[in-house]
Amino acid sequence: MKRTIRTTVFTVGALIAAFGLPAGTAHAGTTAPRVDLRVLVVGDGGPATDAIAAELDAAGTPYTEIDLTQAGRPVIDGGFLADTVDGRPRARYQAVVLPNDNPFPAGSTEMAALAAYEQTYAVPQVDAYTYARPEAGLQYPVHGGYSGSLDGVRASVTTAGRAGPFGYLDGSVPFEDNDPAVGESYAYLSTPVAGADFTSYVDAPVPGRATRGSLVGEYRHDGRRELVVTFVYNRYQPQFRLLARGIVEWMTGGVHLGASRNYFAVHVDDVFAADDRWNTALNCTPGDVDCTDPNAAPDPIRMTPADVDHAVSWQQEHGLTLDFAYNGAGSVDHREDHDGADPLADRLIAGRDAFRWINHTYTHAFLGCVQDTSVVPWKCATAADGTTRWVSRNEIADEITANRVWGEAAGLPLENEELVTGEHSGMKVLPQQPVDNPNLAPALDDNDITWLGSDNSREPEQRSVGPATTVPRYPMNVFYNAGRAAEQVDEYNWIYTSRAQGGSGICEDNPATTTCLAAPLEPATGYTGHIVPLETRIALGHVLSNDPRPHFIHQSNLAEDRIAYPVLSGVLDGYAALFADDTPVVNPRMSEIGTELGRRAAWRNALEAGQAAAYRIGDTVTVEAPAGLPVPATLPTGSTLNDAAFGAPYAGLVSGWTPSVGTPLTLTLPASVPAPAVPAPAVSAPVAGAPSAAVTGPAPDTRVPAGVTEQVVSSARD
Repeated sequence: MKRTIRTTVFTVGALIAAFGLPAGTAHAGTTAPRVDLRVLVVGDGGPATDAIAAELDAAGTPYTEIDLTQAGRPVIDGGFLADTVDGRPRARYQAVVLPNDNPFPAGSTEMAALAAYEQTYAVPQVDAYTYARPEAGLQYPVHGGYSGSLDGVRASVTTAGRAGPFGYLDGSVPFEDNDPAVGESYAYLSTPVAGADFTSYVDAPVPGRATRGSLVGEYRHDGRRELVVTFVYNRYQPQFRLLARGIVEWMTGGVHLGASRNYFAVHVDDVFAADDRWNTALNCTPGDVDCTDPNAAPDPIRMTPADVDHAVSWQQEHGLTLDFAYNGAGSVDHREDHDGADPLADRLIAGRDAFRWINHTYTHAFLGCVQDTSVVPWKCATAADGTTRWVSRNEIADEITANRVWGEAAGLPLENEELVTGEHSGMKVLPQQPVDNPNLAPALDDNDITWLGSDNSREPEQRSVGPATTVPRYPMNVFYNAGRAAEQVDEYNWIYTSRAQGGSGICEDNPATTTCLAAPLEPATGYTGHIVPLETRIALGHVLSNDPRPHFIHQSNLAEDRIAYPVLSGVLDGYAALFADDTPVVNPRMSEIGTELGRRAAWRNALEAGQAAAYRIGDTVTVEAPAGLPVPATLPTGSTLNDAAFGAPYAGLVSGWTPSVGTPLTLTLPASVPAPAVPAPAVSAPVAGAPSAAVTGPAPDTRVPAGVTEQVVSSARD
């Protein structure tokens, strides 16, 4: 079908005058403008702009969002985009994100105002997902290009991309293909129009041809710069997660509020203790309160000294330190049952400095309500007057103190303010215990606990429990009661298949569960063929999402078949194959994670309240924020704060947090960073030789084709 595209062209002077951009003051042409460090995100309900907004949100980068589908939204005109402050021209936004290269109706004054604004202040524009067409610097796909799925394709960062905004990547950008029956990507592959000033940053092979087509590229025209993205994505997909950082750094020039890292921390619970084994005949775990067969004895799983040696060598090979959450009574009981011998504890204590250690309470006791296990599922026991019976303050405090004393006597390098209770007990657990044990907070105060591990599947946000702040932890679907792959597969099949297939029926009762199975996994291949890839993908998704929350497994998973390692290695090996050396995985301990989450929340609250902002004039960035508020920023290497080097290097830039002192913070950029453009004087008529801002007709509909998923949420089981 032939397309007719209507193009309207204005000169820059006429646009500036027509749309009220503040270039006509006495200082215009000589005074450096003020550019606010805020991004304008214009969305249309599609997943691409939503994904970019989510990336800005996670990093703490301020943005203003306009939804084109909402009635009563603000009108984008010159006054909305720019004004003057103290006689100085001010650009209110350092970058503009649009759903495509022009999402407005034909002849739109809003698109014309944006074009004039971008040209006047050298503000870049991201076309979040656009059709490949000459107006975006590309040939139509029918001219030797491609329109369709890229499921399973490995795109590549070009030489220009590596030298530019995507230099933190090693070069490969794999597109996911998790289900052959589901379309997970759609793209337009094309080459630049002859004569266009277009640089491709990410490309992929054109199916059936010996050519490559652009997926992400920069188009320079009419004094404007556009990042042209021609594939659709949502915020969870790995292809976007890999490129998200570069999209933000391109649009901001590497100068913005907010900071991000790729984090991975793994807590191993129940160290020194033993975990009861899944019973494949009973479909439950003898020893647990909900497995009541009197003829079934617990079958414990416990690490050996050889497992400790393997953990040490694995850490050294992968550059990651595991956090061991320990129960001292596990060793005491073992010695009592084995004439004082405990080779596992001896090996762990001898090699204690190879790991980080967290108090997991002495006996792993349940610290919430007193459990009534006479019924399945258990319920909270009640007193004669009907009130809930609670584990006492002294019992909770004794569990914490006894384990701390045991760990200190063993020489474990502890941070005593950290605690993970057994089963995250003491905190509310639905449906049986809808509130915290009222004795928990006082017991935490008795022991100076400030960081308390919680279950992210129950409570994903931090909250206070007395003097402590929670650190949500991701549960991995590598089960605590499985030391062998066959046990893991058997329990997985039980949980995630239908009753007709011999399963529990949980998925029938809870259809939103994302890990349901159409058929049972094969016992011999189900773990490596299905569970490992899925759990690896989920965990790596967290790593790539600037999410510091730790993951947790259990000591049983490091024993026997050592089933945790294929997942953990898959995450780290997969990461290493994708990222450059200057973008390593960050491996924080629990207190550092809690601190990071806490200051993010404080920063987010300050932004929402309008208490924090920043702007740039020339080579100076000024940040205004309340005293004591931690401020995150990302800047080019060589930037300084009060004549001292700012931040820490990561992904080719420097970034970090600095507390506000109540007066404006002044950061200085290196001389090599280009300054914002000085606005040209406004004129009422075209000037000979002046560049023009081409305001093209609206882009064709580029929404996701039917059958291609717009949202894929990956999460572990609650």
